[in-house]
Amino acid sequence: MQYLSTRDKTLRLSAAEAIKMGLSRDGGLFTPVHFPTLGSLDLNTLCGLSYQRRAAYIMGKYVEHFRPEELNIFAARAYGPEKFDHPDVAPLHRMDGNTWCLELWHGPTCAFKDMALQMLPQLISASLRITGEEKTVCILVATSGDTGKAAMEGFADVDQTKILVFYPEKGVSEIQKLQMVTQEGGNVGVCAVKGNFDDAQNGVKRIFSDPAIREELAGRGCFLSSANSINWGRILPQIVYYISAYCDLLNAKEIKLGQKVNYCVPTGNFGNILACYYAKRMGLPVGKLICASNRNDVLTDFIRTGVYDRNRPFHTTMSPSMDILISSNLERLIFDLSGGDDELVRSYMDQLARTGRYEIGGEMKERLQELFYGGFCGEEETAASIGMLYQYGYLIDPHTAVAAKVLTDYRHETGDKTPAIFVSTASPYKFCDSVLSAIGETPAEDSVERIAQMEAVTGTAAPARLAALKGKTPRFGQVTERENMERVVLEFLK
Repeated sequence: MQYLSTRDKTLRLSAAEAIKMGLSRDGGLFTPVHFPTLGSLDLNTLCGLSYQRRAAYIMGKYVEHFRPEELNIFAARAYGPEKFDHPDVAPLHRMDGNTWCLELWHGPTCAFKDMALQMLPQLISASLRITGEEKTVCILVATSGDTGKAAMEGFADVDQTKILVFYPEKGVSEIQKLQMVTQEGGNVGVCAVKGNFDDAQNGVKRIFSDPAIREELAGRGCFLSSANSINWGRILPQIVYYISAYCDLLNAKEIKLGQKVNYCVPTGNFGNILACYYAKRMGLPVGKLICASNRNDVLTDFIRTGVYDRNRPFHTTMSPSMDILISSNLERLIFDLSGGDDELVRSYMDQLARTGRYEIGGEMKERLQELFYGGFCGEEETAASIGMLYQYGYLIDPHTAVAAKVLTDYRHETGDKTPAIFVSTASPYKFCDSVLSAIGETPAEDSVERIAQMEAVTGTAAPARLAALKGKTPRFGQVTERENMERVVLEFLK
C-alpha cells in the first residue's frame, strides 16, 4: 500500500514513510492510494477474534513492511489489560432495542484518543527502523483537550522521540489541563497558547511548513512529525473500532451480516468520523454517517449547504474538544469525494487560508449529503441530554451528550429506524463540573474534589487514573503568544 498527498497525488510514499513524516511537505495529508476490501469472509473471521487481533488484522491491510506477528505484538501492548480497564477494550452499551453507545474511553487517559495514541508510538518507532532513520523525531501536537495527554502518555520516554504539546490556555477542562501539566517523562513538554484551538493548530501547521525550522532542526539531529489526526498513523487505528463494533453486534445476534448500521460521531477535527467513512469505503455496511457538532456548527452548515465558512463567532462550550472551526481532516474527505483531484483540493485549501471559506457543488455536494447528516447541539440541549440519560441510569460526558441528542434529532427528522451506534469519546469524570451541573448538583470548587463528589452523588466509580490526580504537582506552566510558538519549539529541542 502506497500513500499520496491530498495536494500532490504524484507523490508516492510507503506507509512507514507517511507515518514517520505525519504531514506532507506541501501541507497536504497522506491518504491511501486505494482502500482494501473488507468482505463477508473478513467480517466472519474478525468476529472470532479479540479486539487486539482485530486491530492487527485490519491495520495489516494498510501497512506493508510491518510483519503480521509484529502488528499482533503492537496491538497486545496497546490494548492489553495494563492499559485498558475493560476486557472488550471498546465495549458497546445497549441503550434500547436498536441503539448502542460505543465507549471509547477505557484507556489510560479516559478519552477516545487512547485508541489511536497507544498504537501510534509503536507504529512510529517501527517506521523509524524500517526507513533507517537515525534522527530524533519530535512529535508536535496541538490539542483541544484529550489528544495532548493521550499523546504524551503514549510517547513518554519512548526512545528516539520527543513530544511537545500546545493547548489553548482557556480552552480545556481543569481535569484535562491537570492531566497534561502533571505528565511524567523526560522527553515531554507542554505549553499553553493564548488563543483557541484553531490558533494552536494553525501555529503547528505553520511550523511544519517552515523550511528554515526544518533546516535548523536537521542540524540538531531532529525532525518534526505529528500525533494529531493529520498523521495517517492516528486515523488507521481508529478505523478498527467501527469494524469491531459491527462484529460485536453480529456476535450478539443483534444484526445480520450485511445489515446496515448508522453511526453518530461527535466531531470537531473530523478525524473520528473520517475513520468511520473509511471503514465504509472498505465495505463495512455503514448506513448514514451522522456528524454531531456542538455550538461551533461549521460542519453542520457544510454538510447541509456545501459551504465551509469559518468566519463566524467562536464559542467556548462544555464540550471543548469540539470547539474547532477548522476541521483539518475534512481535506481527506474532499480529496476522496472529488475522485482524487489534488488541484481542486489545493484550490479549496488556498481559499480557506485566504478568505476563510470555500464551497463545493454538483456531484460532490450530492454525494456528501447522501453519505452524511449534519446536526448540532447547543449548551442547554447538551446539559439536558446528560440529565435525561442519567435518569435512565447512564452517565455520559458532554461530547457524548451531543452525539446522543443529534442522533435523536436525526431520527425524528428522517424517521430512519436503522440500528444505530453513537460514540462516547470521554469519561464523564473528565468533565465533572458540567456533568454535575447537568444532573442538578452544585460542583465543588476544587476540580479534583469534584471527582469524589460525583462518585458519591451518582454511585459510579471514577477511573483510577483520574482519581489519582489528587495531590499531583504540576511540572509545566509555560504560556506563549501564538506568534511565539516557533521559539518554544526551538528552545524545547536545544
